[in-house]
Amino acid sequence: MAGIYIHIPFCRQACHYCNFHFATSLHYIEDLMKALLKEITLQKGFLVDETVETIYFGGGTPSLLSIEDLHAILSTLNKNFKVTDDAEITFEANPDDITEEKLVEWKKAGVTRLSIGVQSFFEEDLKWMNRAHNAGQAILSLHLAIKYFDNITIDLIYGLPDLTNEKWKHNVDTAISLGIPHLSCYALTVEPKTPLDKMIKLNKSKDVNPDKQSEQFLLLMEWLAEAGYEHYEISNFAKPEFRSRHNSSYWQGKKYLGLGPSAHSFNGKERQWNISNNNAYINSINENKMPAEKEILTETQRVNEYIMTSLRTMEGLKFEHIQFTEVMTKVELLKKSQRFINSGLLSFQNDTLILTIEGKLLADGIASDLFF
Repeated sequence: MAGIYIHIPFCRQACHYCNFHFATSLHYIEDLMKALLKEITLQKGFLVDETVETIYFGGGTPSLLSIEDLHAILSTLNKNFKVTDDAEITFEANPDDITEEKLVEWKKAGVTRLSIGVQSFFEEDLKWMNRAHNAGQAILSLHLAIKYFDNITIDLIYGLPDLTNEKWKHNVDTAISLGIPHLSCYALTVEPKTPLDKMIKLNKSKDVNPDKQSEQFLLLMEWLAEAGYEHYEISNFAKPEFRSRHNSSYWQGKKYLGLGPSAHSFNGKERQWNISNNNAYINSINENKMPAEKEILTETQRVNEYIMTSLRTMEGLKFEHIQFTEVMTKVELLKKSQRFINSGLLSFQNDTLILTIEGKLLADGIASDLFF
């Protein structure tokens, strides 16, 4: 089984914290759509006999697509890949794009799961982030969405400089009260060369407080556990049966194909990534050339990737999934993990390493220390 990711590189405006690839001008959207449909046919051999069980429209802002473009993409995918009848098809949408008419159209087209970029229910925070929607649209979009979709996830951001614990609790409680079955919650990260990075350097914005972010993450885990959500991955919480099948496939090391500018792909042994430039992408595809770089992963790189991704999940890092060698030994991995076990950051049972609540605060650092 495999997944397909489609990157739609357009947004109405640039969020101050975002470092994803996108353009705010829709001038080339028609040309890019033609190139994207052509890339699907050029890439039909990448997954080699794999059945596609998940399709994910990300961005950028996929909800800027016309319904005709959405139908065209899904039709072309079905012509070139074996897609299961019960495939999870996730569609990212911004609150300001959501209307009853569009929800009906998306559902008829085959979308089974909505991912809504709420980020906050507070007007002042949305303005600070330079989001395109307002607080009223955030609430309205969810009231409309739950009329047509059962499988909904929303994004929320914590650790903003002026986000108090009380405001953070309001954001989480609002999602819970609306019955949203899946939440993706991220600590605000100051990425280099973003508007936020420049604002902080020019003293036009406060910097983030790591201690405050840790506190709000601990509170988040407590609140959502009490509400019956599984903390199945560091940033993801779901009611039973509502985990993201697509994102879970990344953490399980399954194969996936990325389509569109900046999209990444992995076929089990080889990783490739498309150029992060819309015009260069279009021109290359028009010349029947893949605008991508490739890397063949070594056995060590593949093991380290498994360590990084598996440790982020509630199932943890299972030793049985690692092909130990004379260079990469089970004894060495146990030795590296022992100090984290002794300090209460990792638990070790049944040949499986699992992060404790405190360990989840340091997930990436712990994983990198376990690398071979």
